[in-house]
Amino acid sequence: MKQYLFYIAHNYSFEILRPLQQEIRLRGDEVAWFVEGNEIDANYFEQNEKILETVDQAVEYNPRAVFVPGNLVPDFIPGLKVQVFHGFEWKKKGHFRERGCFDLYCTQGPFFTQRFEKMHAEHPHFSVIETGWPKTDTLFNAKAYDWPNKRDAKTILYAPTFSPALSSASALFSEISQLSKTHNEWQWIIKFHPKMPKDLVEQYQGLTSDNIHVIETAALAPVLQAADIIVSDTSSIITEFGLLNKPIVTFKNKEPEPHLLNISEAKDLFSTIEKALKADSLLLEKIQYNTSLMHPYVDGNSSARVLDAAEKIIQAPPAGLKPKPRNWLRKLRTRKKLCYWKF
Repeated sequence: MKQYLFYIAHNYSFEILRPLQQEIRLRGDEVAWFVEGNEIDANYFEQNEKILETVDQAVEYNPRAVFVPGNLVPDFIPGLKVQVFHGFEWKKKGHFRERGCFDLYCTQGPFFTQRFEKMHAEHPHFSVIETGWPKTDTLFNAKAYDWPNKRDAKTILYAPTFSPALSSASALFSEISQLSKTHNEWQWIIKFHPKMPKDLVEQYQGLTSDNIHVIETAALAPVLQAADIIVSDTSSIITEFGLLNKPIVTFKNKEPEPHLLNISEAKDLFSTIEKALKADSLLLEKIQYNTSLMHPYVDGNSSARVLDAAEKIIQAPPAGLKPKPRNWLRKLRTRKKLCYWKF
């Protein structure tokens, strides 16, 4: 039996990695989870999931490969280090930073593959294989999210990013509050990133309109399925939503693309939502084209491709790869963070 490890630090990791866990189990193999830090809600774990409580256990587990949706992974944990990404937010600083931690990047689509292949040409110590993103395996057949006061009305998902420089949460609060009270033909689902400042979350939770539902859930696919359009800013979630061929309204997006209905003033939110709800064929074609670049896979088999890619590298290591950077300072910081000093 082959053993694999999931190295996680945030609650969004569950929805990304569980399809991969299912694929591993279907092949008769085993996976364990290791949590770094204290931001994971342990209640999200399921009874049948194997959890390693200490870093010593993770090392002793001796995994064949370590799958990571974050940016860093300790070098001292055995196994092929595989980056599976935590989103599509390529416009945010650091998405294309090569940190010298990974042996394999499993990219979501051609846009990302081309960028990482260019990085590989400059830093030839890792491999790049386009697989699609495991999280999307459950997206297309997910059951739409439901809530007690749901009505037969157009549903708007508001999902801002947490980054202070990019978030629309403060700028759009008054407008969303007003629209929720004056337009009963709409209902709002509001989903915040786990890192969103608590004061902003509480501000939205305090809205009194019956047309607004602020949710807390680790499963995003049902939420995306429930909405007719999304309102956001510069967040990875807009690309995920676009995979469902639905319109996207953004506020001050960092690099507005043709398929986005982008605004720079809160007062334009109402008219732009109306436009999105009446999306024409040209806008939908633009969304589909963006999907072809970002994530063309709709077959629900990305997890299988990720696992196949890892096994390909393990069983036939590519010739000519250079050693990974030594990164002594980063490695020491990681050991200090995890209190692990065995060599």
